[in-house]
Amino acid sequence: MPATPHEFFLDRGLGRRVAERLTELGWVVHRAAEHFPDDAQHVADEDWLTYGLERGWSPLCKDGRIRGRQAERAPIERMGATLFYLDNQRLIVDAMVDRFERSRTEILRAVARGGPAAYAVREHDIRRTWP
Repeated sequence: MPATPHEFFLDRGLGRRVAERLTELGWVVHRAAEHFPDDAQHVADEDWLTYGLERGWSPLCKDGRIRGRQAERAPIERMGATLFYLDNQRLIVDAMVDRFERSRTEILRAVARGGPAAYAVREHDIRRTWP
């Protein structure tokens, strides 16, 4: 019997189409917008991060500034988690999905290593950027 696939929690900034495409590729993803009212527009980063981390889901986002703000870093530190963010916030949906998919093996290895840590998902690899 295969191991249960790791689950990821997507920040609302990644959007529905990124979630749909990753799901089509076999990722198990949950969208913040599905768990909070008003498309999660008024949910603080530390709140959606905590919500997902309490369920064992690794966060995916496109705003790497999260790693530099103590309030948002706190749940990642407290739970020894890993955060993954795109190193380019201006990518179209296909490029975002391609970056995550191309780095899937590296992302899963980083999750297995544990944290706290933040990784930039770059064009051809991931790079630890915090701590």
